[in-house]
Amino acid sequence: MKKVLLGAVLYIITAPFCLAQVSWKNVDSLYGALPSSVHVFTTTDAIDGKANVAYCVIADLKDRKLNFTTDTTFNRRLTPQQFYEKNQQPLLVVNGTFFDFATNRNLNAVIKDGKLVSYNVHATALKGRDTLMYMHTFRSAIGISKKRKADVAWLYTDSTARFAKAFQQVPGFYKDSFYAVMNTMLLQRSANWKMQTAIAGGPVLIQDGKIAISNNEERMFSGKAIDDQHPRTAMGYTADGKLIVLVVQGRMPGVAEGASLTQLATLLLDLGCVEALNLDGGGSSTMLVNGKETIKPSDKEGQRMVPAVFMIERKK
Repeated sequence: MKKVLLGAVLYIITAPFCLAQVSWKNVDSLYGALPSSVHVFTTTDAIDGKANVAYCVIADLKDRKLNFTTDTTFNRRLTPQQFYEKNQQPLLVVNGTFFDFATNRNLNAVIKDGKLVSYNVHATALKGRDTLMYMHTFRSAIGISKKRKADVAWLYTDSTARFAKAFQQVPGFYKDSFYAVMNTMLLQRSANWKMQTAIAGGPVLIQDGKIAISNNEERMFSGKAIDDQHPRTAMGYTADGKLIVLVVQGRMPGVAEGASLTQLATLLLDLGCVEALNLDGGGSSTMLVNGKETIKPSDKEGQRMVPAVFMIERKK
């Protein structure tokens, strides 16, 4: 049923469509000239009784006139608007990876033109009695292959290896004092992830067409933080080859409260995603379509500088 409804969206673009949680309204006309394979929708329907503003872009992965790509920086950050200008004004720009505010360093993998240009941080030193121990984690990513097939997987990345290693089932985390243990125990269960484009974040929200939040395995948010409502950025894909890019406005009481990870996953499932993941949110959440903002960033200064973005370009 979801697949049929989503297909209708792409052809009846003047009318709103209703799914399980909210109703979405097509707003293509607000964002300039768009390819026939790309559409913009918004909703202001409340989520669990709280104010909500969200936007999603639906793009056909099979459209050969579209290029799905990324851009990243080294030890510095740019606003999404600056990435937009730097990359000759692509159709879509959305924030992606988590990062270290002190160093401006990416904490997640990025693949551009088939090459790893940023890597997941896999080892985190522990504290207290475990000062000689490390927590090894595998953060998730969404990738698009040369054949325009999307995939969500958990990655092991190594600067000495050409390809990321991908796990199709969540591997969990490992605690030990020797990095080599992770290599011998886990890499035999992985496969080379030959993606043309990818951006990582976490946690996974949907797997095999069901809500399956891998927050604990990826060691993302502690305690009950997954239930907190914040601005969000997420990506997923449908069984019929549509890429879904979703942003939720937040931290604006009475206007836009934001979403929890469970609420975010439900929105993505309602949009027909068979796999999807969370990306960096909070003040980083920004999506531009033809250079125009969708949600309003929550930072009072406006768009937050980020180290990496996902983009959709029109092929020249």
